[in-house]
Amino acid sequence: MKTNYLLPNKYKTLGWILFIVGIISGIIFAFGGYETNLLNTKVLSIYDGLNITVDGKLSIFNIQKNSIIDELITIAIIIGGLIVGFSKEKVEDEFIYKLRKDSLVWAIIVNYAVLLFITLFIYDLAYFHVLVFNMFTPLIFFIIRFNFLKLKSRSDEE
Repeated sequence: MKTNYLLPNKYKTLGWILFIVGIISGIIFAFGGYETNLLNTKVLSIYDGLNITVDGKLSIFNIQKNSIIDELITIAIIIGGLIVGFSKEKVEDEFIYKLRKDSLVWAIIVNYAVLLFITLFIYDLAYFHVLVFNMFTPLIFFIIRFNFLKLKSRSDEE
């Protein structure tokens, strides 16, 4: 089965490293209160509210000082998750293709079911925290489901 959108299998290890380091760092960062002074640097901000300059012009682009730890953690989770989820298996056949497709559909459905439930029962700042985590749950659900089905199919063959 030809799948042009998949990365070569050799990238999977790099993906797992980025993904696991990102998840662990993200948990530590979240439980630490999202505040740190590590890696404070000047960054380009495309939108930080509507700012009016001294001469009365509207300014959308700004340079501001910000810790980039949260951005680096987010990038590690997203890129690592995409590499893990969309790297070829050593044997990439039609069965693996079906598992991948079914897992992706299942992950999206479960993700939005959970999001609907959360929307009904969680409010205020706690809801914002759930939305932050929800950026990653489709990838996490997909990776867990795909690898679970692969493992299950191997054990059924034996």
